[in-house]
Amino acid sequence: MTEFMLIVMVVLLLCGFPMKMPLISAAVLGFLVYFPDLSLQILIQQMIGGVKPAALIAVPMFILAADIITRGHSANRLIDVVMSFMGHIKGGLAISVTSACALFGAVCGSTQATVVAVGGAMRPRMLKSGYSDSFTIGLIVNAADLAYLIPPSIGMIIYGVVSGTSISQLFIAGIVPGLLIVVLFSMYCMYYAYRHDIPVLPREGWSERFTAMRRALWPMGFPAIIVGGIYGGVFSPTEAAAICVLYAAILEVVIFRSIRLRDLFDIALSTGAITSVVFILIAAGAAFSWTLSFAQVPQQIIASLGLNDASPLMVLLAINIAFFVGCMFVDSIVVILILVPIFAPMIKAAGLDPVLVGVLITLQVAIGAATPPFGCNLFTAIAVFRRPFVEVVKGVPPFLFILLVVTGLLVIFPQIALFLPELAYR
Repeated sequence: MTEFMLIVMVVLLLCGFPMKMPLISAAVLGFLVYFPDLSLQILIQQMIGGVKPAALIAVPMFILAADIITRGHSANRLIDVVMSFMGHIKGGLAISVTSACALFGAVCGSTQATVVAVGGAMRPRMLKSGYSDSFTIGLIVNAADLAYLIPPSIGMIIYGVVSGTSISQLFIAGIVPGLLIVVLFSMYCMYYAYRHDIPVLPREGWSERFTAMRRALWPMGFPAIIVGGIYGGVFSPTEAAAICVLYAAILEVVIFRSIRLRDLFDIALSTGAITSVVFILIAAGAAFSWTLSFAQVPQQIIASLGLNDASPLMVLLAINIAFFVGCMFVDSIVVILILVPIFAPMIKAAGLDPVLVGVLITLQVAIGAATPPFGCNLFTAIAVFRRPFVEVVKGVPPFLFILLVVTGLLVIFPQIALFLPELAYR
């Protein structure tokens, strides 16, 4: 059955259909062929049920907040404050890109929005300072991955809904691994700058720094709202998403006056288009996963791989490899929707913490967003920077290696991810 459904998906993808069509078609055809006596209404109910969880309301809210911020002044103000402190350090401009991606990721939760907002502003500066274009683009598309780890994270929301894991705990668990990536990326940026003798920028005085900090004070309210509000038990992740939209609108329309009130209508339409695609994928993925589960495919796969009695370490390795490879070829949301139900029995049998698994899966999803051949960040960079595919992927390997090192550290030392959730919810 699995082979038949995969063949249907591959054929339709090769014919040029968007991802939602192969996913829906594979689920429907698989259902009709292998369960002809059952009503198709069952599959429709599964699709509707897939988009019913209230936690999914956070997805369009964070997308809308990201759209408002990207079109406003918040991104540039965050970049300026990082530049004022980092620009004079060797490799400081590249470190500023990494830090700005982390800050912007803490605002929007979207890797592609981070590529556009930070990359559009910082790439010309880096090229002018002597960084190669391949290194610059490689850094931008990989540092944008931080938007998937540092809360809010759309990937974590999807995983939390599919697996039934606390989204609040997932958000908090992503903070330390995200900061670890910032540190390791920054170290590599310094090494690159010394090796290629990249000049440093003039040191800014404290008056300029205070000015930059004052200008960025309002945008820095986003992480405070999201992390502080959830950690403090003031509101749920879904409520935090709604508050972020209101805060973004007030910030850009009233305080900064960077967009007009009537512009919000066009921004909402853009968000609606993106959200519709995401929710169609979620509904199709729910139907696909139910069909596989009803046919007991997960149990067959686990038995064929010999993972019935596998150790927790082997299960983690299998999960990391499956998600890493899957996200190289297929949209990350689709991979989460399909693979999480397959691995769920294995995770439970091995006694693994679902929060740790969620962080590892989110990290692999983030890596896949910047990994050839079909990483979404790569194609976003191709469109935004108008560079060929080969040049865009040329600078990816060093950062990919660092991300894989972080994956290994999380597997060996799970407390890197679990320390804060245990502290917050003990």
